[in-house]
Amino acid sequence: MSKNNKNEVVMSVKNLTKIFKSGIFNPEYTTAVKDVSFDIEKGKIISLIGESGSGKTTVGKLILKLINPSSGQIIYKGQDIAEITDKKDTQKYYRRVQGIFQDPFATFNPLYRVDRVFDMIFDSYELGFSDKDEAIRKVLHDVNLNPDRTLGKFPHQLSGGQLQRLLIARALLMDVDILIADELISMLDASTRIGVLNLLVESCKKNGMAVIFITHDLNLGYYISDQSLIMYKGRLVERGATKKIYENSTHPYTKMLFEAVPEIGDRWDPEEEFLPEQVVGEVKDFYQNNQGRGFVEVEKGHSVLFSDE
Repeated sequence: MSKNNKNEVVMSVKNLTKIFKSGIFNPEYTTAVKDVSFDIEKGKIISLIGESGSGKTTVGKLILKLINPSSGQIIYKGQDIAEITDKKDTQKYYRRVQGIFQDPFATFNPLYRVDRVFDMIFDSYELGFSDKDEAIRKVLHDVNLNPDRTLGKFPHQLSGGQLQRLLIARALLMDVDILIADELISMLDASTRIGVLNLLVESCKKNGMAVIFITHDLNLGYYISDQSLIMYKGRLVERGATKKIYENSTHPYTKMLFEAVPEIGDRWDPEEEFLPEQVVGEVKDFYQNNQGRGFVEVEKGHSVLFSDE
């Protein structure tokens, strides 16, 4: 089957819930993710959007098997990944599902040259390249890095943008199915961001890699993604084609996110206040007025959570 087949689902997230417990004698329970469902399609970019504490990073960690779900399923190649416990099978999973995180400097050991990220995957996996060095140089060219100026360097000798490109190169070399990009460019300067984003888009379309782009930035989500998922207090409240959500946002929380985005030319009103409790109240009223409706498709390819029951 071609890697570029459209609408090919590579992973299904079904009713995913994660509850954290803290304390022993008087334990407290926090629901970080509740009843989240969506499909990941080959060659598509999904933006998972929400403010801090919305649960979006927890979803990424669940997909990467860094934490275990309280309930629900993540189905990859017909198997619930919670059933993958054997070391060899887990290694096979990470061969195809990888993550890149916010701080590229934290990913690299400062005591080793950056080449080590490639050495480690060649030591761990059978990648099928007859010439390892040639494969590395080619993939570096693909991410717009000069091999002669990159290989042999220590992490502190490269910029954050270069290190992120190295991690994308590693994912391409492994030919991953799914890449979790958690706040991938938030630590990069503005001039570097667009290059990394464009590289991500090109890699998806060329190699059929699917990306979960976790961000709090609506503008970045609009620029890069095919689909968008809006999260609020652990719930998925709006999902669908990015253009449709941005042009016809329906859930009160989604509307609030868009209203909070500053527009060029608009003067900032120092008297204007943002009241979080007002948003909470609007969401509560929205759910009460639509009791029992649940997730509803408001237009083709665009669904909204009308009630959280």
